[in-house]
Amino acid sequence: MSWKFSVSHSLPLFLLLFLYSFPLISTQHNDDPTFRTMHDFSGYPVDKSSYTFTPSNSSSLSVDIQALQKQIDELSTFSDTPAPSVTRILYTENDVLARRYVKNLMGLAGLSVTEDVVGNIFGRWDGYEPELTAVATGSHIDAIPYSGKYDGVVGVLGAIEAINALKRSGFKPKRSLEIILFTSEEPTRFGIGCLGSRLLAGGEALAEALKTTVDGQNISFLEAARSAGYARDEDDLSSVFLKNDSYSAFVELHIEQAPILEEEGISIGVVTNIAAPASIKVDFEGNGGHAGGVLMPDRNDAGLAAAELMLAIEKHVTESGSLDTVGTVGILELYPGAINSIPSKAHLQIDVRDIEESFRNAVINKIHKAAKSIAKKRKVTLSEFKIINQDPPAHSNGSLIKAVVDASDELNLTYKYMISRAYHDSLFMARISPMGMIFIPCYKGYSHKPEEYASPQDIENGVKVLALTMAKLSLR
Repeated sequence: MSWKFSVSHSLPLFLLLFLYSFPLISTQHNDDPTFRTMHDFSGYPVDKSSYTFTPSNSSSLSVDIQALQKQIDELSTFSDTPAPSVTRILYTENDVLARRYVKNLMGLAGLSVTEDVVGNIFGRWDGYEPELTAVATGSHIDAIPYSGKYDGVVGVLGAIEAINALKRSGFKPKRSLEIILFTSEEPTRFGIGCLGSRLLAGGEALAEALKTTVDGQNISFLEAARSAGYARDEDDLSSVFLKNDSYSAFVELHIEQAPILEEEGISIGVVTNIAAPASIKVDFEGNGGHAGGVLMPDRNDAGLAAAELMLAIEKHVTESGSLDTVGTVGILELYPGAINSIPSKAHLQIDVRDIEESFRNAVINKIHKAAKSIAKKRKVTLSEFKIINQDPPAHSNGSLIKAVVDASDELNLTYKYMISRAYHDSLFMARISPMGMIFIPCYKGYSHKPEEYASPQDIENGVKVLALTMAKLSLR
């Protein structure tokens, strides 16, 4: 049954007059049996506030997947590296061009577009009760070097298509619907992940730190932002901050970045928790020397201290008592970096995660103790053990989980409750709004590499679930 109102010319005149008078009828008549009969006959919501989705009308959601796939492909051409890879770094020329592309699509979808001083972009479809807090969705479009074209992008371009699908269906939102393109979810340029959403969540310390933050070429954050057309006349970034409950709900569509959904043949992942990382920098300093001239008993090898710590990290993570604890040494640098020179310094950067903060923090404490013990045993100096960030994990809101599940059921799509071990902008939006996430399968779980891929059918399924979820949330 279509959501659009149409009247047959063969209907009696009194019935035509009755149907056309619906908008003038008070909702107090909803208990009248005749009124209910005519309401059911028309298939059109007389009282917008009472309108709910059912499997029969959700089936009329139409996603233009060919157009959406074309947009994903076109956006991937704004890249610093050749196809099939995508490299799109914050505030670079291709980042600015990609932003312009997305803003144009928002405009074509009939959304009002605004930006804040760091480049978070907002596209809003006003509801018929615009004074209510909006329902938000969105993700990011920046891409680490030599990555793929779906990470984040599906949640931005897919959100625009979700609104287009709702408009084509004739749906009218009660609460406004808003799409957010978050600035710099990836930490590539300034070493800060989820920069835009952190600031939206009221990151006062970050706002202050960004005044003096520079990239690898010694270009300051503010200088880079101004080159892209942002933060023109102000160093104070606090205008970005949003108040708690600025949105009634936030839900993000994203590729899974893991192989579970694909391997199990499940269409939708319903995210219940997001694990948050703690990032740690460690430096060992020893004595260098010629690789042939210094005997093994006489060495103070910083590289071996680093190697031993890496094994200790694996031990403490696997023995944490939680299956969800993971630890990774993603960066290991040895100095001076010559094959015939004993390392005089070793630098490590460590990522530790869990959906429960207590397990993760207990592992961090054990790693610190291990680093001190190893330094003492190997007669090197632990010159730095610094926790760069230690974000709390986030838990999806129960009512949003239910909305995603209900949408999946109504669309006859299989679903699975999941944990997100990768973090997303949703992690920080959860600080100011009820939060939920929708995952779709991706090929072999590949992400952050050119082989990253989500099928058109899986994208279409995700967009439909997102559209239906947002519609449900907008009517509350």
